[in-house]
Amino acid sequence: MKHLALAVGVALAVSTAAVASPAVASSRAATTPGAVYFGYKGAGVEVTTHQGGWSKLSAGGGGFVAQFAAAPDGTKIAWIDGKSRLHVKSASGDKVIAKNAAYGSPCLTPAWTADGKRIAYVVKGTATAATVNVVGAKGGVPVTAGRTLGVCHLAWSADGRTLAGYAGDARGVHLLDTRTHASRKVPGIKLVNHVDGLSPDGSRVLVNAISANDPGGDGSWPLAFTPSLYDTRTGRKVAIPVRGTLIGARYLYDGTLVVRVRGAKENTWVVLDPDTFKVSQRVPEPAQARNLGLLNVLG
Repeated sequence: MKHLALAVGVALAVSTAAVASPAVASSRAATTPGAVYFGYKGAGVEVTTHQGGWSKLSAGGGGFVAQFAAAPDGTKIAWIDGKSRLHVKSASGDKVIAKNAAYGSPCLTPAWTADGKRIAYVVKGTATAATVNVVGAKGGVPVTAGRTLGVCHLAWSADGRTLAGYAGDARGVHLLDTRTHASRKVPGIKLVNHVDGLSPDGSRVLVNAISANDPGGDGSWPLAFTPSLYDTRTGRKVAIPVRGTLIGARYLYDGTLVVRVRGAKENTWVVLDPDTFKVSQRVPEPAQARNLGLLNVLG
């Protein structure tokens, strides 16, 4: 049985791009699990990291429309400005690392690799299927991962092969194989407005499924969502064996699924064993994080 205190945040399913050599982080011991959270503040976003103490980092301005992604450890924020420039913000400053990024829709968010060294982003253009590039977190020459219809809320599998995103019209989820550069639509998923993550091998995807009568939203990364889990090969919906009001879920690199459950005073993480898919732990969140969005789980 895996224990959450042994899991590191960089082990979440946002892994190293397959356009480079995939790197999967190893476990390290920790006494208290932490997390990376976020909230929208003014004309930007504020990322809050809890690991022993609390730290905060903000990004935005320059036409910010919620196109952001926090690094796995919460120490950096990738964001896109009104001039289609991809920035990386850290405590030491803000640097433009790439240009020509797609801008204007909040759903066109970049995605970090598990080691925090590379970032995937959608390239601006008019074609229905968009190009996805990968660039180093410190800058450099971007590398093309492929073209896909799944341009919204990009997420990586931990094996570094698969990139998932939902279509701009919310009609389904698409997977981009970053080795073959081929893209395919996941069967069985009709309408979604959020992709939160993939299982390590890309065989399952976490989404916020909606009906035709549900509001689609503006595409911003949600503070909370009702997680639905689907088999990406068959399209079969996989039941999540957790009771209560589910407000999120995150995959760890070893296949452990952490489900976030709403509480009256504090939320709870319900940890599902990757082998049995049964509850192995229940971990209370700090009360201060109750109304924040969960981005990552740290050791």
